[in-house]
Amino acid sequence: MSTTRVRLLAGYSVLVALLAGTAAAIGITQRGSGATAEATSILGERYSYAIDGVYAHNAVRVVAEGVGWDAVTLFLAVPALLVAAVFVARGSLRARLAALGLFGYLAYQYLMYAMFWAVGPLFPLFVVLYPSALLGIAWIVGTLDTRALAAAVGRGFPRRTLAVFAAVMSAMLAAMWVPRIAAGIAGDPVGANLLGTPTLTVQALDLGLVVPLSLATAVLVWRRHRAGYVLGALFTVKAVTMAGAIVAMLVSAWMVEGTLEVVPFAIFGAATTFAGVLAARVLLAVPDRLAAVPPVPEPVSGR
Repeated sequence: MSTTRVRLLAGYSVLVALLAGTAAAIGITQRGSGATAEATSILGERYSYAIDGVYAHNAVRVVAEGVGWDAVTLFLAVPALLVAAVFVARGSLRARLAALGLFGYLAYQYLMYAMFWAVGPLFPLFVVLYPSALLGIAWIVGTLDTRALAAAVGRGFPRRTLAVFAAVMSAMLAAMWVPRIAAGIAGDPVGANLLGTPTLTVQALDLGLVVPLSLATAVLVWRRHRAGYVLGALFTVKAVTMAGAIVAMLVSAWMVEGTLEVVPFAIFGAATTFAGVLAARVLLAVPDRLAAVPPVPEPVSGR
């Protein structure tokens, strides 16, 4: 990549990081007074919702989890993307792959926020952020020479471990969400844990986006397909941030409700640690600079 192109990509990464940091900081500092009211949803579910702050008109549990998620974005994902941008500007391949995973995290977060939260003052920013993160993913992928990347990956790339981890995460998400979907279809809003919403947005995104991505990562990495190395970086970095966000959501909900969900906390705490080690191994197995791989000449047919 030319110096101008890498600097443009780095500058774009900084811009998206600052926008995400702004949204997260507002979500944390302007969450409201904690005042609540009781409501009954159109499906007959009783729940408590916040009556002020930028996340007003959402269930109390949802607001608590959102603030935890915002904290991970502000204090982990945004600084990581800013640091990655510095090294992207210097031409680092590892930094581009790390930024790829961070853009994946932000795309998921703000797509979910735009579709899930009750409309509020941050809605326009959410609608700007998720396509901006998707553009960042497309931009980085467009800069990668996957043939050269596959040829240069070292023996330390955790191919089997990554493939198994991706498959396990897919199965775990399916096991978590299918019973809730079944409860919702059966007309049990409490069992579905809708929290006043008309549908299961998170479950739709996880089963429609995250699970296919995880399975594709598992298959392509296992088969040593060159696209698997790119997906492996995206998946592991996103897994660190998303699992960490779930831990933060559980802690934030604990602070509001007074009860910690110990089993999910332990599972996702372990997943965060494991994904962090895995992401480090994936990135360190990739050289920071790539030599171009010459094109394979087409065979010349004789006459």
